[in-house]
Amino acid sequence: MYDIVRWEEKAIAEAAKRKGVGVHMVDARELALEATGRASPIADHLVLERCVGHYRNIHATAALESMGHRVVNGFQTAYVSSDKLFGSLALARAGIPTPRTFLAFTEEAALKALDSLGYPAVLKPVVGSWGRLSALLKDPDFATAILEDREYMYPMYQVYYLQEFVKRPPRDIRSFVVGDRTVAAIYRLSSTDWRTNTARGGKALACPVTPELDELSLRSARAVGGDVVGVDLMESEGGLVVHEVNNTTEFKNTVPATGVDIPGLIVDHLVSLERR
Repeated sequence: MYDIVRWEEKAIAEAAKRKGVGVHMVDARELALEATGRASPIADHLVLERCVGHYRNIHATAALESMGHRVVNGFQTAYVSSDKLFGSLALARAGIPTPRTFLAFTEEAALKALDSLGYPAVLKPVVGSWGRLSALLKDPDFATAILEDREYMYPMYQVYYLQEFVKRPPRDIRSFVVGDRTVAAIYRLSSTDWRTNTARGGKALACPVTPELDELSLRSARAVGGDVVGVDLMESEGGLVVHEVNNTTEFKNTVPATGVDIPGLIVDHLVSLERR
């Protein structure tokens, strides 16, 4: 299931065709799902959910699961990992090292939290991707200006998710978990922005999957119940910390950087699930 056909969706479909696996492509924008019934227009009972739209993704997943279909990733994973706060809570409950994080609902409370965190600190929207609307708060005056803007935005942006700025090299790590394996990892580097997202021009380089990286990636995937996820980590002074788990992750830049056939591994994993 998709709403936009990106490189990743094409690559998964091509991998399935190469392996002789039948795939029915479903555009979520054309669906009318009877939420209170059992009838379904989808022929297959194993659904790979690849919708980019946040609300479309989690609501379609919930409806499909209620109809008895198995969805990868499932609703619990989609719901928890699509919200940065819920993801942070899941990581903390699982004992996974993660940046110190505060939650506030007013400008005054957010400034109080920043006094505890110290500057610089990071303000992120709880729902969002590609680093959009994330801000590096360098001092109280700058923080006040940003927070005042947020007060006049959509209410979701008044849920203040504030995180310590981790001292790290000018890069972070994105690892990919498929099933019970950490199949690949990349460094994401940026020379122009504190945000390293490849969607913002960050460069992808192969990263070795060390035992520490493998363990934290698998534990993070389990913390959100994910089958196919991307895990974002940073190299702090005290070791690796996990700051996010991604539900519908992109890997267009990872495949050429690492040589790992991630689309093929996803198809293999889905086939193994179908056979169980």
